[in-house]
Amino acid sequence: MSALIKEIAGVHPCFALGKPNNKGRIHLPVSPGCNIACKFCERSINSTEQCPGVTAGIITPREALEVVRKSIALSSDLTVVGIAGPGDTLATPYALETFRLVGKAFSHLLKCMSTNGLLLPEKAKELIDVGIDTLTVTVNDIYPETLTDLCDRIVYHGRVIKGKEAAKLLIANQIKGIRQVARAGLIVKVNTVLVPEINGDHIADIARTVSEAGASLYNIIPLIPRHKLAWCDVPSCIEIDDARSRAEEYISVFRHCRHCRADAIGILGGADIGEQIYKKRIAQENTFSHG
Repeated sequence: MSALIKEIAGVHPCFALGKPNNKGRIHLPVSPGCNIACKFCERSINSTEQCPGVTAGIITPREALEVVRKSIALSSDLTVVGIAGPGDTLATPYALETFRLVGKAFSHLLKCMSTNGLLLPEKAKELIDVGIDTLTVTVNDIYPETLTDLCDRIVYHGRVIKGKEAAKLLIANQIKGIRQVARAGLIVKVNTVLVPEINGDHIADIARTVSEAGASLYNIIPLIPRHKLAWCDVPSCIEIDDARSRAEEYISVFRHCRHCRADAIGILGGADIGEQIYKKRIAQENTFSHG
């Protein structure tokens, strides 16, 4: 493991190896739209659910600066500014715009972005120029035949694509993009949503493939059964542990994921001070567009 990865693991709560590092993150919900339609994903605006893709509201890049100021005033343990939705960070320009502003005003904070990777190859240079420190790419399968069971469609340059054609394009862009940014020096983590009925037997292959592409860390996230995959079971502790063990043959594995909201603020497992920062956490039902 490189010295840089060890350094990142010590200050980034979502890259920590072994025990949690008790550092905190600020999630800025500035990305409203998504360009893929995952079958387990229900993006919504509400104040109650504890899961990815959920936020109490969307903020602008300028508003995000004020969120960061208020957050670090409340907690000195916040070390990372992250954008993880509620849509995809590269599907709209707001995440990169936010990071430009944050980089100038809060240069001491790590900048972390999450993406599905569909647009990563063409956005890689801009992402690197903005100064992203760590990148998380969600890769749910490397086999088109089964990725179609996890993803309904993609929207690519205005074109709606379905089936194996969509799956092949998404996978190719994810791996190509990971390779590009890793070669440029970014620390890359890959997330995989574990659905034992669909991709459970592919975890080792995914781990090996993304490691060879340059990813340094792997995070296996247990499925929250909902939307079109409501029929699936929640992965058992044994299934999760087995998947992590198989992945660890090829790549270091992160084990502390908490299914964070897109507007979460604080230390993993600790109090979420987002309630204090985002004053408008008013429960209301809404859904986001998938392109």
